[in-house]
Amino acid sequence: MTQVDTSGSRDAQAVPARSWLDRFFFIGERGSTIGQEVRGGLTTFMAMAYIIVLNPIILSGVEDAAGNTLDPAQLTTMTALSAGLVTIMMGVVGRAPIACAAALGVSAVVAYVAAPVMTWSEVMGLVVWQGIVIILMVVTGVRTAVMNALPHNLKIAIGVGIGMFVCLIGLKNAGFVSAGGALLTLGGPDTGGHLNGWPILVFVAGLVLSAVLLARNVTGAIFYGIVGATLLGIVFHYVFGLDASAWGGAGWGGSSPELPGNPVALPDFGLLFQVDMLGAWTSAGPTTAGVILFTMVLAGFFDALGTILAIGAKANIADSTGQMPRVNQILVTDGSGAVVGGLTSSSATLVFVESTAGVSEGARSGLASVVTGSLFLSAIFFAPVFAIVPTQAASVAMVLVGVMMMMHIRDIDWSDISIAIPAFLTIAMMPFAFDIATGIGIGIIAYTVVRSAQGRYKEVHWLMWVLSAVFTFHFAMHALGLE
Repeated sequence: MTQVDTSGSRDAQAVPARSWLDRFFFIGERGSTIGQEVRGGLTTFMAMAYIIVLNPIILSGVEDAAGNTLDPAQLTTMTALSAGLVTIMMGVVGRAPIACAAALGVSAVVAYVAAPVMTWSEVMGLVVWQGIVIILMVVTGVRTAVMNALPHNLKIAIGVGIGMFVCLIGLKNAGFVSAGGALLTLGGPDTGGHLNGWPILVFVAGLVLSAVLLARNVTGAIFYGIVGATLLGIVFHYVFGLDASAWGGAGWGGSSPELPGNPVALPDFGLLFQVDMLGAWTSAGPTTAGVILFTMVLAGFFDALGTILAIGAKANIADSTGQMPRVNQILVTDGSGAVVGGLTSSSATLVFVESTAGVSEGARSGLASVVTGSLFLSAIFFAPVFAIVPTQAASVAMVLVGVMMMMHIRDIDWSDISIAIPAFLTIAMMPFAFDIATGIGIGIIAYTVVRSAQGRYKEVHWLMWVLSAVFTFHFAMHALGLE
């Protein structure tokens, strides 16, 4: 009896009762601990905190069709707010170690494709529609049909092309390249094809630092590169007294590294609910608005699917078929993030691949996302600190995000010409035409035509024919005098 009692006592000590936190987030079931989740959540925040700086720079640097711009301080507040809310929602509803923030691919579409043809409130209305469409696709099962329609290689090419596009914007914003006649040239517009000025050195230094840290597998490498470049920029700014006109216009751009008088400020919620849900369809026209909405959905939806599955595999919580637990809840939350992003005017708030950084540090459950989201919410009170980051420092992230997205190019089957041609045109036309929708449209048309020319037209999904017709009409509208 004594032996049995002693054994029972040991078992009771070895297997303590699980807390409600453990049970709710499946922490123990997934082989994790609360300490691991907290550490993973902190790591994820460090890896993606650059978005608080980068997203406002992208969106505030563009005028809409009415000549209006968005306030960077308000965008900083809204970017952090939406990231915090949606990431916490992902942790509680999806129970997954997946963080969400403004998606750079969608932000690029919002700033450089949508804003020039409509007002900001109308643009954000389309972002809300994007979220609604994604949610409906998940609920109705249409997402499966769309996934099956687009060839896998073309999906990869779209992601790679968006990476090239984002990289080009980063190089342009940093003043590393500029438009010289009909071609891009090295340096700013008035430097004669040469790199010139301390701001360029700040960009290069930050890029080299982040690249070296990435090569060394240092978590938060992009964040550290931005911080390092910002500190260097502060030194140069005060030592050399640079302003926007310095070095032939190669100054700091839209954000100067000036130390704030007070690092803490009350958040400015002025952009909250500044949304026009119907205006885009009349001001830009139903075809243009429809193509832009389609591009937003495509830019965010498939990237989210790939990211979610990748995180599930890396965290070792996916099943034998690669399916993530609670995947429908995760996808609905992702769609809801686009709605939140539109309502806050911060662009679609979608899953972030940088979540893998936290997974590498032990995150396995939604508790890590709650930690990351809480840190984003606390960041809204420190907008003056984030405002000192110069454009050159933030551009480091855009270039390296482009690198990361380009890495998937190895998964494209270049040995098949009916894949190689549309994949190449998709990737090339996005930066060359400076338009994501153009790259997607030409890629879809090229795939349909080339694959059919091989006599393999039965392999082309009927939705691809519909999409090809839509894009063909879109490209021909001006020549036909319809716009």
